[in-house]
Amino acid sequence: MDFLDRDLFGRLERFYDAVPRDAARTEEYGPLVLFVREGAGWPFYARPRLDATGAPSLADITAVRERQRELGLPEALEWVHETSPDLLAVARSAGLAVLEAPLMVLDPAALPDPGTLTDVPLRMLDAAAPDFATDLAARGAVAAVGFSAAGTAPGEAGPAQRDAAMAEPDEAALDEERTRVADGRRLSVLAGTPAEGALASGIAMRVGDVAEIAGVATLPSARRRGLGAAVTATLARELLAAGTDLIFLSAGSEDIARVYLRVGFRRVGTACIAEPTPVTP
Repeated sequence: MDFLDRDLFGRLERFYDAVPRDAARTEEYGPLVLFVREGAGWPFYARPRLDATGAPSLADITAVRERQRELGLPEALEWVHETSPDLLAVARSAGLAVLEAPLMVLDPAALPDPGTLTDVPLRMLDAAAPDFATDLAARGAVAAVGFSAAGTAPGEAGPAQRDAAMAEPDEAALDEERTRVADGRRLSVLAGTPAEGALASGIAMRVGDVAEIAGVATLPSARRRGLGAAVTATLARELLAAGTDLIFLSAGSEDIARVYLRVGFRRVGTACIAEPTPVTP
């Protein structure tokens, strides 16, 4: 695949390390670094340090998890398997459940026109628009409803459930989002109709010429209309136009990965996300 950079995994590691740093402090535990968000917002993860020379031990993972519990944070550990292959066995030995998500990179030559994927209008969120706060609330509500029914299968949850999940962002979060959108570090897109409102959403996080597309979600009642693919393609086109030459994402499952294949993404590896095994009653 000639569109791939020889330093692909190094660039991904630098991206993962850079994204949290303007909103979090760091704590080191052996070869791991824990990002602790300063202020409101989605909590970050722990992951291998950029300069780590060996795999984390069971004791390192235990120490990080204890600190996350102490801080009231999710016990989340993330890494790329191709970069840290020994970590999978250690995480599982710690009793963590590991999601092995297809890690995919965009082949720009295979990116389709979003207009060929759906007949639903799509629009980028504008930080200067008077309804920016409402758009952010809609983005979050679509994601909350969409991810509560994971996968690609249609379901009953739709606009009514989205409206019930709407919550206006607080001023600090709104200001942070405006700043990141204005300087190109964050892109957001909504897909929807005047009659139905927002039906699908997604975001991209950009650091220099590398960006990750994430949070692509569709209301279950609106699935099988090409919305997830169109949202992803719209974000990818905007990123390419802004000079981004490495665009990647992690698919939540093989079924979801097939959606991204339609948009020109190709699998290059595995992104691992480790969390405690859910306790069943």
